[in-house]
This record gives sequence, C-alpha cells and structure tokens, in this order.
Amino acid sequence: MSAPLRLVLFDVDGTLVDSQGAIVSAMTASFQAQSLPVPSRNAILSIVGLSLPHAMARLASDQSDLVQNALVDGYKQAYHAQRLEQGAASSPLYPGAREVIQALHDMPEVLLGVATGKSKRGLDALLEAHGLEQHFITRQVADHHPSKPHPSMIETALAETGVGAAHSVMVGDTSFDMEMAAAAQVAGIGVSWGYHDRSALSTAQYVIESFEELPVTLANIWD
Repeated sequence: MSAPLRLVLFDVDGTLVDSQGAIVSAMTASFQAQSLPVPSRNAILSIVGLSLPHAMARLASDQSDLVQNALVDGYKQAYHAQRLEQGAASSPLYPGAREVIQALHDMPEVLLGVATGKSKRGLDALLEAHGLEQHFITRQVADHHPSKPHPSMIETALAETGVGAAHSVMVGDTSFDMEMAAAAQVAGIGVSWGYHDRSALSTAQYVIESFEELPVTLANIWD
C-alpha cells in the first residue's frame, strides 16, 4: 500500500527567507512619505505575517483609513522597487532552506505549499528569483484570503491538494502562523530564527532551531 499524501505548508518572511531588511526599509520609506514617525524595528517585525491592511492598522492605529491605505500603497511601491533593484539578495534564503525543500520535494508522498501574507505578485517574484517556482503545488496569498490567523489559507490548501488535516503541517515563525494552524486543526511547527520570540510560539506542537531538524520533526509527527 502506498503512503498517504502529506502536505507541508511554509510561511515565507521570517521562515523561508530573511526579508527583515527589505521590510523595515520599505516600511520606513512608506511612513516617511506620509511625514509620519517611523515605527521601531521591533514594532515593524511584530506585524510580519499579517496582510498589509491589518499590519498598517496596528502600526498606524491613530491614523485615518485614508492615511493607512496610503501607507499600504507606499509600502508596496518601495518593496517592489527594492526587489527590482536587488533581486534575490533583498530576501535571502535561510541556511538549509533550499536543501530541505528539495529533499521534501523529492519525496513522492510529500506535497509542498505556501501560506503567506505576501501578495501573489510578491510571492511569485520571490520564488522565481530563488528558482523555487516548481516546488510548491499550492500557494495561498494575502490577495485571496482574510489575514492570518484566520484558517482560510490552510483550509484552501487542504481542499486544493486533497490532503487531510491530520497529514498536514504548517511551518512558520510567528504567533499568527501557529494560531492559524491551530484554527485549521493541523500541526504547527514553529521556527526559532524568525521575527517573533520563541515565547510567542506557545501553540506550536514543535519548535525547531534549524532547517536540518525539520525532516526528523515531520517524521515524529507523522509516525
């Protein structure tokens, strides 16, 4: 009997790639363009993973919807300009990410996917820049879903792939990722190298310290 299909969903920013420099730079440019005080680096990184409107609502809670919308547009423009200028260097892969993704991709029973607060345009450009566009069978982005931690992204990925929740996991660096996993009733694997402190990953089933630990952790969950 063949092994059941498994699904591994990855967050992107802070999990697969270290994009904090690009995020902070684009957020700084956006706030400066509106002549507003720039939030601290910690404040900016705390909202990574949320869709941009939700992120701006937290960072600029005292501003009108009009200003928050302008901040969203400014961020998109600044981030896009950086990506065009720097390419993959604007969001480098974390150590071990490529090797583990390839190893999992080579396993016939394992499907890979993405659940990210990025836009479709941003995700597609990032995966292409790193040569990973063929590795992820399902891509859930902010354009089509409520913001994390709503379970919509995971639920849609399960429906698209036909994999059950019991055979699926969500890998991410933020409390939003782990809360989304819990809401969708899939196992959450937190990563310690991202943008939320390890203490924020309290709903994770496991927390790993490096990508090299992921295959063993998956085996522990599924076996």
